[in-house]
Amino acid sequence: MLLSKAWSSFEADKRIEGFLPQTLKASQLQSLLLIGYFKDVEMEFLDTNQLKEYLAISGKHLKPASLSHIIRFMKSFIRWSHEEGYMSKNPTSKISYCTSLTYIL
Repeated sequence: MLLSKAWSSFEADKRIEGFLPQTLKASQLQSLLLIGYFKDVEMEFLDTNQLKEYLAISGKHLKPASLSHIIRFMKSFIRWSHEEGYMSKNPTSKISYCTSLTYIL
């Protein structure tokens, strides 16, 4: 499934679950940035190293809390895509961050 199609399904699912409009708006921004970086690729082609590179580049000038937000969104979106069957594996499962808001790649 293309990133953009997965995002549309993810957003609809989260609306049904009652996510706040502000949360959906922030997630939409992160999805647009993700799609802008990777283009509208098939999600199955994303791997852990590519996502780490994206985080390293995206987080270069961000505060730890902002980078933590990106990581949380990406892990949630990719995990959901995997659980829905859009991806055969979850490449974010090996990406973690510390509770001190610093990240480990």
